[in-house]
Amino acid sequence: MSFLLSPSRIVAFAQLLVTFLVELVKSATRVAGAVLSPKMAVQPAVVAVPIALKTDLGIATLANLVTLTPGTTSLHVSESRDTLYVHVLDSPSADAVVADIKGTFERLIRRIEG
Repeated sequence: MSFLLSPSRIVAFAQLLVTFLVELVKSATRVAGAVLSPKMAVQPAVVAVPIALKTDLGIATLANLVTLTPGTTSLHVSESRDTLYVHVLDSPSADAVVADIKGTFERLIRRIEG
């Protein structure tokens, strides 16, 4: 029971929820802009995102958050569970996608995992 009620995990979960909502709005705005643009100049890509999560629940949470964010879809987790493959609607830089996912969702999920 202490695992679920740890104050640091509750704070990290709240931060993850807020972060997801912010990313949801930002991504929805970007996707809407891309769709409504007369040129529709997007650069889709499949990006390999190295992950350092410890639990299957953490990996599943990351994959689901990525998929729920407009413009991205989780495709596959490697057998070794250290890479998440993500399809991105518009990716001028794979490094930026990796940094964004690791710096937002993964960082907070790792804090929740403990």
